[in-house]
Amino acid sequence: MRFATFTADEHQSYGAVTDDGIIDLRPHHPDWPTLREVIENDGFDTLEKTATGKDVTHANGSFRFDIPVPRPDKILCVGVNFPDRNAEYKDGKEAPKFMSLFPRFPSSFVGHDVPLTRPTVSEQLDYEGEVVVVIGKGGRHVAEADALDHIAALSICNEGTVRDWVRHAKFNVTQGKNFDGSGSIGPWLVPFKDNSQLLDIKLETRVNGEVRQSDRSSRMIFNHAAEIAYISTFTTLVPGDMIITGTPTGAGARFDPPVFLKPGDVVEVEVEGVGILRNGVVDE
Repeated sequence: MRFATFTADEHQSYGAVTDDGIIDLRPHHPDWPTLREVIENDGFDTLEKTATGKDVTHANGSFRFDIPVPRPDKILCVGVNFPDRNAEYKDGKEAPKFMSLFPRFPSSFVGHDVPLTRPTVSEQLDYEGEVVVVIGKGGRHVAEADALDHIAALSICNEGTVRDWVRHAKFNVTQGKNFDGSGSIGPWLVPFKDNSQLLDIKLETRVNGEVRQSDRSSRMIFNHAAEIAYISTFTTLVPGDMIITGTPTGAGARFDPPVFLKPGDVVEVEVEGVGILRNGVVDE
């Protein structure tokens, strides 16, 4: 079953996603006001039981998808995590010893089917399709062998990047990665049951139907367990934290000449076993 955060009639809630719409589940669980509390209480099985046999409360077209975990404590992104992506750099003949990391703010993301915003100060809005791991069981110094036990759910990210702004300083990509509404996460959360959901899944990004990125998770330089273990070395992970796990080669900046997103474009990121995250593009 898939679970999403949504807004209808200016009221945010969460529920189970069906082909016809959403079954609102928040009224049935007043102690869990958002999916973050559901995650904290290992509540996905309970939500599935609640949703079973119930009718859709919000038909498709009557609500807006929001990012799945409202107000997460942390969103951390892993950069340069596929071999072909690493090869784009001058020192890319060998895999890096340590992973590249940077933070993103929740306000830099919108939900499924909500347009990405190209900012007024740049025409270099780019796409990066990625798998999202959502932490369920928190902790510090998590052993790599135990790391997958700390995953609650999976989602999808378009880690939209304003390319010229990631090069404003020598060592800092933060500003180019955090323009309001420049990326997206969603459409929903798929509860994580076992490693087959992550071990070798296909990740594909399409722009206006054209395949731009395509790779498999088994080729990642740092796998999902390694990411959790490394990140938890320096920060305490808490339920609802999201790790955006790396994008393949094929972003618009690597075309000759570069091909950046423009108003009217439609970007789809598809992750095997999770779904399709789709967003248009508008100017700020």
